[in-house]
This record gives sequence, C-alpha cells and structure tokens, in this order.
Amino acid sequence: MSFTGLAIPDLKGKSVLITGASTGIGAALVLGFAQVGSRVALHYNSSVDAAEAVAAQARKLGAEIFLVRGDFSRVTEARRVVAETVEHFGGLYGLVNNAGGMVARQTYADWTEEHYDAVLDLNARSVVAATQAAIPHIKAARGFVINTTSIAARNGAGPGAGMYGSAKAFVSDVTRGMAKEWVKDGVRVNGVAPGVITTPFHERYSTDAQMAAMVATIPAGRAGTAEECVGAYLFLASEMLSGYVTGQVIEVNGGQLMP
Repeated sequence: MSFTGLAIPDLKGKSVLITGASTGIGAALVLGFAQVGSRVALHYNSSVDAAEAVAAQARKLGAEIFLVRGDFSRVTEARRVVAETVEHFGGLYGLVNNAGGMVARQTYADWTEEHYDAVLDLNARSVVAATQAAIPHIKAARGFVINTTSIAARNGAGPGAGMYGSAKAFVSDVTRGMAKEWVKDGVRVNGVAPGVITTPFHERYSTDAQMAAMVATIPAGRAGTAEECVGAYLFLASEMLSGYVTGQVIEVNGGQLMP
C-alpha cells in the first residue's frame, strides 16, 4: 500500500517521533508519514540494519529522517530519545508511542516479577515517560500523541500473552486519561489497536499453529499487514481530518473484535 500523492497538508513539514520504528508497524509508519511530507524521527533499539534500511527508503521519498537509538525499557533512555529529537528538529509536533513487545509468552500461573517488570517497563512505563518528556513541546505546537495499544487490551490476549495484554490495557486507559488532561491545551491524544498483523512480532512470539488459530477467528479470513494500519495513524495525526477526535482507540483487526 502506497500513500504517495496523498495530500494531508497540515502534516507536511511537521516533526513526528515514531518509537519502535525499525520494523513492522513502526517502519510502515515512518514511510507513511514520509510520504505525506512529515519530518520523522525514527527510533530504534537493537535493529540497527533494519532502521537504516527504512531510513534510506524514506529519504528516497524526499523526507527528512533523524535516526535515534535507545532502550525504551529504561525511563532515562526514553526521555533522552525525546530530548535528542526535540534538539534536532527544534521542537516536536507529534509523538507515536509504538515501542513495545511481548518479551516472552508466560502464563499467569508461572509469572515472575522479572517478567512483569520487563513487560510493564517496555509497554507501559515507556509510554508515560516518553509522553511526559514530549508534552511541553507538543503543547507548544498544539499537536498530537498516538499510542499503539492492541486487540489484546480488550480480549484478554492469547496463551501466555496475558501480561502483555494487561500492559496494553493500561496504555488504552492512559490514552483516555491523557486526552482529558491535555485537550484544553489543544493536544489530541488517541490510540490505535492493531489485531493480528503480519510483522516480526508474530514471527518471534507465535508458532504457525497459533497464527492459524488466530486467523480462524478473523471474519476477513486473513491477518492484516503493517501498511493497512497506517491510515488510522495518519487520520489521527491530522487536525484537519480529526480535529474533534480525542480519547479514542481505533480498532484495526479485520472484524475480529467489534466492540
């Protein structure tokens, strides 16, 4: 799916930080925002080669790309990534909190404090820390925050993914709380909840049998693609398109969940 030629004029030239952007949905978002003319900070952690490849693609589209590395399981690193982005661009219009991961499949019966801390630090604490660091600049720009949550936030998640789903439920509710707090400042805060999307996330955490079982519950009859998630983020990023939308979570799941 290409967004080349798509005109969203209020996003052109705007600075946007996308976290967890070297692969999967994050990488698709970098290219999507690049195609509408945004200036994009591409955050990554361990996937150096993948991040550089995405950046190269985006630059071919004429976009200004700033690569910034950091471990979002650490609050100090999340704050540093925001600070370096703001310094590079001279401000910040939008933040997409997309960094996250399951860490490992572990049942509630077998949970450990180490697993709990790892999942919550990466998926929940990072959202609060990065947004806290970014919000003064986003307020100044009257911009946006978009948080990536998950279908797992509403359906209890799959086997061994419960802690991840609970962390994403936290993110969904944080989205609503932040929206109420900052709407008076002209800041829109929303979320996107992908369903089963074909990305390295499932390559890492799901077996073929698990994927087949999940796809069997999707009315569309297939998993989605990262590119099919991008439109929801662009819609929520644009004040022109969604200026009166805040505190909402858009479900992108092929009909698997219809709340």
